[in-house]
This record gives sequence, C-alpha cells and structure tokens, in this order.
Amino acid sequence: MNQNKLHYKKIGIIKRQKMKIIKNFSQILLISIFLSSCKTSDNKEYPKINSKENININTQTEKKRMEINFSCGKDGISEYLDDGWTILKEDTREKICTWKSVPATKDCDMEKDKGCKITKPDKIGEEKTYLIEK
Repeated sequence: MNQNKLHYKKIGIIKRQKMKIIKNFSQILLISIFLSSCKTSDNKEYPKINSKENININTQTEKKRMEINFSCGKDGISEYLDDGWTILKEDTREKICTWKSVPATKDCDMEKDKGCKITKPDKIGEEKTYLIEK
C-alpha cells in the first residue's frame, strides 16, 4: 500500500512539473510573438520630392470616374454630358417605383383588419446606371 501511495505521489509531482514546463513555454511563446510583432522605428531620410511638379503632372493625366443612377423616368445624364463627361458604360434594370396596398382576400376589410392588407408593386420603371469619366 505504501508503495502505491509513493507511486501516486511521484506521478503527481511529475504531472505538476510537466504543467509548469507547458506554462513557461506558453509564456515564452507569447512574449516572443509580442516582441517580434513590434516594428522598430528607424530614422530614415527619404529623398525630398518637389510636390508642385507632381501635382501638375497628376492633374493632367488623372481622369475622374463616377457612377450615377437615375430611376423611374428621371434622367439627368444630359447635364453631365454638357459638362464634359463621357459615358463609359450604361446599364438598365427594372425597378419598382411605387407600391400600393390591396386586400389579401375578398372578405378583407383593410380599415378594421390591418393583417389582411398586402403590399404590391404599383408602377414599374427602369433604373439606369451610368459609369462616366471626365
């Protein structure tokens, strides 16, 4: 019996030692990850660039792009075309412009029973999407 108790005590001591090793290893691992993820700041001197020259070059070569949408019969693309924009891409899709409430059944009284009212599309139009460039 005494040998069994000694054996279990040795196993307990070994388990505690292994847990300490695992705990220490995990702490070392976390600290090394933390330290390696920090960037060091170096005082590097970058060449100075004349910013005025770059601005002039960029404004001449850079083009502006914009995507605009018009729907349900409203189309204001002519304002943009008159302002010097050109159409790169045009897309048209169907869109519901207005909705209406109708009774779900013949016996439905929409004034008394709001639960029997359903909403259906009333007017269907087009939505135009333009990709323009200036």
